[in-house]
Amino acid sequence: MSVDAENVRKIARLARLEVAEERLKPLAKELNDLLGWIEQLNEVDVDGVEPMTSAVETQIHLRADEVTDGNIRDQVLANAPKSEEGFFVVPKAVE
Repeated sequence: MSVDAENVRKIARLARLEVAEERLKPLAKELNDLLGWIEQLNEVDVDGVEPMTSAVETQIHLRADEVTDGNIRDQVLANAPKSEEGFFVVPKAVE
């Protein structure tokens, strides 16, 4: 697949990006270079290779998933500019 200046113009319009006319051809070349690199990656034989999430083996330390209500409502509301009856008071956003 090859990308030309007209394709770049259409992609930019769909992405709601303003691209100057003189940038269309250089962007088309960059996109073609990226697509060529992806084609090279598709040629790599990955049979038998396990997927990984990181190049370095790490152990994730998880805390116990315990549900609590916190019991700190008054401390949280103390930071609020305004509160009433245990709730934040905010300006009305919809008329």
